[in-house]
Amino acid sequence: MKKMLLILALAMVSFANAQKGTVLVGGDISYNSEKIERAVAPTKTDAFAFSPKVGYQFHENWTVGGEFSLASSKSTIGEGEGKYTAYKAGAFVRYTMPLNETFSVFADLGIGYQNQKDKNYENGSLVSKNDGNGIYTGVTPALFINMKKGFGLNFSIGGLGYETLNYDISGNDVDYSKFFVNFGKTVSIGISKNF
Repeated sequence: MKKMLLILALAMVSFANAQKGTVLVGGDISYNSEKIERAVAPTKTDAFAFSPKVGYQFHENWTVGGEFSLASSKSTIGEGEGKYTAYKAGAFVRYTMPLNETFSVFADLGIGYQNQKDKNYENGSLVSKNDGNGIYTGVTPALFINMKKGFGLNFSIGGLGYETLNYDISGNDVDYSKFFVNFGKTVSIGISKNF
């Protein structure tokens, strides 16, 4: 079961090096569960994320489309409980460069709106609530290996990005921004197919 969850967490269905005029559909799905057994404040967290994409390849090398992401988690720490939800909705553009019949490299540039909500409970009563809105952008390079008729594997080892969130916490504005470069810190392996 743990191996299957690891495969689901790493599995990424993405876009293939398709022909001009084709519609590309893809996305990723992940689930993880973490449990810490201890005498004081045992912890359990379950998290789920789903990120579909739909695009249109209008040129041999260029694809444009829309992307959406939904994430949710629930944590218990002793008698307390936390709930987190987040979503992103935006657009992307992809440039693909074929190296030969088997290998292609591509890079996705995505930009859009994001929202995150955190709620914390103690003994069933709401203790705190944070709601943030902002934008995101990022570039993710990857390698595509064509296995057969546009069906293949994608490999990515990270990317770079920037995101902002504005929270209203007890009448006070809190601005959050993050720039990140995570090459080598994350690995995504997936399958893809163009239609």
